[in-house]
Amino acid sequence: MPTKKGLCWCLGGARHPEISYGIENGGMTLKPIEVDIPMPEDEAEIDAKFSELVDELGLDKTHRDAMFSLSPEKKWQIYCSKKKDQDYPKSSSWPDYYIDKVNAMSNTFFPRDTEEEIESRAKLVDSLKTALRTQPMSFVLRFIELDGLNCLLNFLKNMDYKTAQSPIHTSVLGCLKALMNSTEGRTHVLAHPSAMDIIAQSLRTENLKTKTAVLEILGAMCLVPGGHKKVLDAMVHFQRYASERTRFQTLISDLGCSANEYCDDIISLKTAIMSFINAALKYGAGQTHLEFRLHLRYELLMLGIQPVIDKLRDCGNATLDRHLDFFEMVRTEDERQLGKKFDMNHVDTKSASAMFELLKKKMGLHAVYPHFLSILFHLLQLPFGQQRCTQYWQLIDRIIQQVTLQTKEGDPDVSPLELDVKKLVKQLANEMAMKEVHQKIRDVQKENDELVAKLAKRDRECEVKSEEKEELMQTLNKIKAKLEKETLAAFDAKAQLAEMTARINELQQMVELERSERMKLEIAVKMGSYPDDTKVGLSSSALMFSGLNSLNQKNLGVDIAAPAPPPPPPPPSLNPYIPCPPPSCGVPLPPAMSGRGPGGMPAGFPGAAVRKKNIPESVQPLKSFNWSKLPDNKVKDTIWTDIDEVKVYKALDLDDFERNFSAYQRQEGSDNDIFNKGSVKTRELSVIDGRRAQNCTILLSKLKMTNQELAKAVMNVDAQEDIPKDMCEQLLKFVPTVEEVQMLGDHEHEIDQMAKADRFLFEMSRIDHYDQRLKALYYKKKFHERMSDAKPRVEAVLEASKNVSKSCHLRKLLEIVLAFGNYMNRGQRGNAAGFRIASLNKIIDTKSSLNKKVTLLHYLAEVIELRFPELLDLESEIISVREAAKVNLTDLEMDMNVLKNGLQEIEKEVEYHRSKGGNTLSADKFVSVMHDFMSVAAYNFSELEDQMTEMREKFEKSLKLFGEEPRQMQPDEFFGIFDLFLSSFGEAKADNDRFRRQKEEEEKRQKLESQMKAEKEAKEKLRRDKKGSEEKGEFDDLISALRTGEVFGEDIAKLKRTRRRKGATEATRERVCIMQA
Repeated sequence: MPTKKGLCWCLGGARHPEISYGIENGGMTLKPIEVDIPMPEDEAEIDAKFSELVDELGLDKTHRDAMFSLSPEKKWQIYCSKKKDQDYPKSSSWPDYYIDKVNAMSNTFFPRDTEEEIESRAKLVDSLKTALRTQPMSFVLRFIELDGLNCLLNFLKNMDYKTAQSPIHTSVLGCLKALMNSTEGRTHVLAHPSAMDIIAQSLRTENLKTKTAVLEILGAMCLVPGGHKKVLDAMVHFQRYASERTRFQTLISDLGCSANEYCDDIISLKTAIMSFINAALKYGAGQTHLEFRLHLRYELLMLGIQPVIDKLRDCGNATLDRHLDFFEMVRTEDERQLGKKFDMNHVDTKSASAMFELLKKKMGLHAVYPHFLSILFHLLQLPFGQQRCTQYWQLIDRIIQQVTLQTKEGDPDVSPLELDVKKLVKQLANEMAMKEVHQKIRDVQKENDELVAKLAKRDRECEVKSEEKEELMQTLNKIKAKLEKETLAAFDAKAQLAEMTARINELQQMVELERSERMKLEIAVKMGSYPDDTKVGLSSSALMFSGLNSLNQKNLGVDIAAPAPPPPPPPPSLNPYIPCPPPSCGVPLPPAMSGRGPGGMPAGFPGAAVRKKNIPESVQPLKSFNWSKLPDNKVKDTIWTDIDEVKVYKALDLDDFERNFSAYQRQEGSDNDIFNKGSVKTRELSVIDGRRAQNCTILLSKLKMTNQELAKAVMNVDAQEDIPKDMCEQLLKFVPTVEEVQMLGDHEHEIDQMAKADRFLFEMSRIDHYDQRLKALYYKKKFHERMSDAKPRVEAVLEASKNVSKSCHLRKLLEIVLAFGNYMNRGQRGNAAGFRIASLNKIIDTKSSLNKKVTLLHYLAEVIELRFPELLDLESEIISVREAAKVNLTDLEMDMNVLKNGLQEIEKEVEYHRSKGGNTLSADKFVSVMHDFMSVAAYNFSELEDQMTEMREKFEKSLKLFGEEPRQMQPDEFFGIFDLFLSSFGEAKADNDRFRRQKEEEEKRQKLESQMKAEKEAKEKLRRDKKGSEEKGEFDDLISALRTGEVFGEDIAKLKRTRRRKGATEATRERVCIMQA
């Protein structure tokens, strides 16, 4: 291998250090380097500058010592040469130079017979490949930053046919391989949206080495995390690009191509194809997914790979045979596992009847058998012999493949549809469970109908009894109070009765005495003599009558001496406005009855102050003036009390006013024809506001429904879904107002002459509660959308609150941060018992004293990774904070209130229509439809409301748990702190990984240097080993291991051990059977 030119000899050369700048063709003398910078006199200064150059090259100790053993003049020449390259980015030691050259090549097509130009350009690309392998990491990073990857991909995409068949094509692929030797390069290639597709397009070439290079890249990418799916997608892209019938068609064709004799390039290509196939089968989803391996291998078997493999056995190449053995061993093991699934040793996948019988036997007594028959039945209905017949079967095949292969991580292969199989299966399972529950409900419903009827009857009776009981209790309470009152009064009356009885007895005695005295007196009168005792008795009798009169007046309340009262006046008349006749005694009327208001009404009647205005009436209906009328009770003491507009009418030309502002819209003819009889049919009546009428007409034209159809849709709650959701929202803006209803009602007899908007508003106003119906309909249409919007937000905050409260890893993290803070802070800021959660995002503000790129967050991530590795799963433990950080609680509560208020309004409306007998009209389905909707919606909303309540409680508990005020922090702020911290922590961890890789590379270089020092081999061997190690990177190691089959060594050994163990087991069983026989 020729020695490298320039300064690269120090990375692997065996010669003594020598300046070879300017040597051409190996035969010219050394050209002196033009040194523009004066050489310092101090040798220490030269050594310091030269040391910077040597450190950048990353040499081992042997070559480093050799470099420092040069003379000061040569050191200065080398430094100036490097300095010149650094000052001039277009030199060959900068990626800028190669990017410009490759871009120029991609824009230039080769003329005919330019082999020298092709060779020179191939050398240029080879030099870029060497630079990517041997230059420092800064060269590769700058190449990526300058969009070098897109430069190479654009060249591959735009090259002409001659370039595609030339070595330039292979060299460009080599540049990509060299770029992917570094982790940054592989990551950049994997992140590129079309890099793998463009690389796969290179399989279209006829150059065997180019095809081999492409397959080695694709095969090695299958081993890289995240690359397997990219490679399969790239093969699908190549299928479309190359117009293949199926995927892998080109590979199987190249694998089976025959030649007179197998040259090394053909063997290398076939080996590369088999290594790629084995990598695609065994890695990625194939590592753990048996179904994926069976699926991908069956696709290859359908293309006829098995006869090709049998034919390749004749090549006699050990590496190729190793790949063939691995393919067949893995196939045998997978088919054995497939047969075990069906209790068989082998499943004949070549026979349709065998597979059908196997499925029929497996599912014959299973509940899925009807679905199996349904699949077969519908397959019979697919078109045969038509133009797109193949596409139908291909679509079904792809869908079944997707359903079979999909895992938790997604689709491992091409997915024709956006399907979430797990979710769909869960929904179907729920549907089956619901069907079973419904069937049981129907069975039980028949038995429970009578009980339900009786229970309803009992409930009604209980309700009536309860009302009666309540009324009875109120009556009893009233009777009880009255009875107590009357009992007290009875006691008083009884006492008075006893007193009166005693007094009566006493008076009776006195009367008897008086009677006897009177009889004596009468006898004395007849006898003509008045004894003295009789006189005395007469005097006492007068006194007795006087006492009796006073007693009667006191006890009976009757004034015996008072004259009789006058007769009462006659009752007043029933009509308050008809005066009553005067009483017989001549009493004058009360003042209130004597006053009268205007028209014979009482003066105090409210309508007495209303003034009737003499406003002339128009001959034709006029347009309305959209004003705000001042109430009559607010006119007093205003300017309007002094204004009399009746005088103005005399000065106006009312006929001209009617012509200009008539409610009839003139369609054709002159102004004089408006009131002619012949033009009545061509006029339209419009009394509503013009702009509102225009907007309403536009809406009706978009809706494309007649008024009758719209009214029917409103009455049956849009059962046919004729009114779109957005149109329903617009209709709410054109609900007839009270004023419009009144104005339109005045012209009800002229409905045929009404304008389109007026007639629409008039006919809608006839519908009972049209506004409420329309609002309920719009709410019904928007309900599921609002629920779907609110529920995930509630669940996100609820789940996040639970996660952060229960997370042991988060508690441990806070414990570590608290330890850091108390250790770092002193004085009043130290000795803290806790800290605000927002402080987590301030950790990154503290910089390291040793390295400004390192922060306290980087140090925390490193400590966690080394001493607390279980905390690395923190993000998976509180992953829900990502979605919860987007939730604003105020907006969520507003949405919940909208849902709740809407349900309440609908409930009131249903009760209103139910109270009016809403189902009496067959066309009115509002009560039945909205009742059913309310049953479901109320249940769903109650669940969401309960969840919302639980969410609030959990969120407040989580805030209190972390020492925050519940009323001062929203979910988006609280969980946003954790979201930002997780993002920053992930970035810090990635930075630490990058720092660690750089450190590992440095340690690896030092270890290699110590190994080279310990070795006692010759300088030539050291140069070869060093050169081989330099030119070989991580990605090359993968390609080499894949090419030789070493990457499958463990799997092959494992399969062999399994096979030997299985053979030994079978042999033991045979011996046991023989012995038993």
